[in-house]
Amino acid sequence: MSDSEGRSQTPTPAKSVCPFCGVGCGLTYSEASGKGTGWQAPVNTKGEICPKGAAAFEPVTDDDRLEQPLVRENGHLVTAPWDEALGRIATAFADIVEEHGPDALTFFASSNCTNEENYLFQKLARVLGTNSVDNCARLCHSSTVAAMSERLGAGAMTNTLDDLGEADVFLACGANPAEQHPVIFRSYLLPAIRDGTTLIHVDPRANDTTDAADLHLPVTPGYDIPLLNAMAKVIVDEGLVDEAFCDERVEGLDTLREHLADVDVAANAELAGVDPDALREAARLYGEADRAAAFTGMGMSQHHCGTDNVHALLNLALVTGNVGRRGTGVNPLRGQNNVQGAGDVGALPSVLPGYADVTDGAARAAVAEEWGVEPPAEPGLTEVEATHAAGDAVRGAYVFGENPAITEPNSGRVADALDALDFLVVQDLYVTETAEHADVVLPGSAWAEKGGTVTNTDRQVMRMRPMADPPGDARRDLDIIQSVARRLVGETPARFDHDGPEAVFDELTRVNDLYAGMSYDGIGEGSQRWPFPADADEGVGVLHEDSFATGERTAPLAPVDHVPPADDLGDDELVLTTGRVLQHFNSGALTRRSGTLMKMRGEDVVEIHPEDAAERDIADGDTVEVANGRGSVTVEATVTPRTTRGTVFMTFHYADPLVNSLTGDTLDPVAKIPEYKHSAVRVVPAT
Repeated sequence: MSDSEGRSQTPTPAKSVCPFCGVGCGLTYSEASGKGTGWQAPVNTKGEICPKGAAAFEPVTDDDRLEQPLVRENGHLVTAPWDEALGRIATAFADIVEEHGPDALTFFASSNCTNEENYLFQKLARVLGTNSVDNCARLCHSSTVAAMSERLGAGAMTNTLDDLGEADVFLACGANPAEQHPVIFRSYLLPAIRDGTTLIHVDPRANDTTDAADLHLPVTPGYDIPLLNAMAKVIVDEGLVDEAFCDERVEGLDTLREHLADVDVAANAELAGVDPDALREAARLYGEADRAAAFTGMGMSQHHCGTDNVHALLNLALVTGNVGRRGTGVNPLRGQNNVQGAGDVGALPSVLPGYADVTDGAARAAVAEEWGVEPPAEPGLTEVEATHAAGDAVRGAYVFGENPAITEPNSGRVADALDALDFLVVQDLYVTETAEHADVVLPGSAWAEKGGTVTNTDRQVMRMRPMADPPGDARRDLDIIQSVARRLVGETPARFDHDGPEAVFDELTRVNDLYAGMSYDGIGEGSQRWPFPADADEGVGVLHEDSFATGERTAPLAPVDHVPPADDLGDDELVLTTGRVLQHFNSGALTRRSGTLMKMRGEDVVEIHPEDAAERDIADGDTVEVANGRGSVTVEATVTPRTTRGTVFMTFHYADPLVNSLTGDTLDPVAKIPEYKHSAVRVVPAT
């Protein structure tokens, strides 16, 4: 099969990395089946993959792929030559900078694209004079990164997938790895569980992970802090604190004890919607374990108190000495395949590559030595702050491989914000819901059409290799970013003429100390894990063994109080929480186009508890309206006891119905993450 330009649309097998979740499975093309198949890679060592990996090539050869640039003429997007599209961007952005200054521009990087692409993208923003560059980690784990960076000095998994099987207890909070990270669950966690590791699952919805759990705490969305504080109270009161570890490695234990003195375990359990005896059992299992490993997911992070949620979990790990050893730690399970890497390389508004603060003059000077241009000194806007400011402080945006019209909360407001911009550039594979608002759309490359590196959830940097060419006149993303940069920055000393991704990676290792000792040859068909110092033979597996990544021997405890959800529940309202399912991924821009996955689950539903359904005269399979003051969607109801009383569940994979028309955009004060997991809604039979 070939396109009109003679391009072969049949991929040539090569060893690459799956484009979906943060597990980082090795994936290649099966000529026999025409589907994705695994190879024995660093994570999926037996070549195992999940259904998304099997369908990963379907969007690559999809007939709806963009093949030419588009520009807006008389309100419509029409095809145009590359030179015209690039010229429009250069003129519009130059006009915005001249009239409003560089901070009137914002850049949305892509956690679904390579380290090299994201590095050059954030470099472009900063050379132009703004730190307003962000990626979708803002919408999933920014609160986790904020809390872990503040306390431990590194916003990443403290441990490795290989050592976690040594844990006696797994505490999974707001994470569903059985569906969201299936290879991690089935190849690393489930074997340990079958061998005797106890799994405690904290989640408002019973799911595939719960089925493997010894104990389920069905917490009400938004009430994680009361639950975790009550667990800490039990650990303190029952003498389960690791006093020796706390004496050597922890500060503030007496302050935490004082904070917990007035905590009523039973009252907190009732507030959190869990059984007090089950909560006490969970605390004892975790506190008595020789090695306990905690996992945290978006159920913890996607709240306007998400940073405090993670602080409360870190308190448990520190007081029990479950940090700095194999089979322990606090381990965020990251979403997109390169959400860790996008942050590592500086696609965040407050840090440079390697997480050096933009306000650090020495760090800026070190980057300037490589770039020939010093980055700005003031933090930029986060993604959600930028859309809030569209048409006012923000006049132009460059959206690379992201779809904020679907992924950001309160999507009606987001659509208005995109239309309020003076100029919007979108670089993507399709005319996405965001691209429909654009002034210029640039046709980019799919995962199987590019080389580069990605960094998985346990800090392993792995190489992707191209297996096909972009269709028609589409170009590889790295080439597009370089072309745009040369138009925008002109003759500045900063280089945007690298000869391929390896040359970009070499530059990255010179400005990011975490990657300093890495190389393409060193990675090869395996991986290298950060931190990898320049003078080391290999990267570090378990973090914080002798000192924390802050450089300090000790880490502070951080007492936190419950923060009520932003949405008050009115009469007859239920709590809407959102998440993923195995067969689809995030905004659905890719999986909606994968026929294999569409057959597996082709439409969204709202899951509702039988008692809540009966009170509303809703039967299984009925069409219902889910609504609040932000919007309304019509879906089919699935009546199931797996969703707790008072809570309903929908996925965020589908553009129609658009569940993010219902979610709120109240932001965490530290991480600026929105509150996706607790929205007040009415659920009634559709009329």
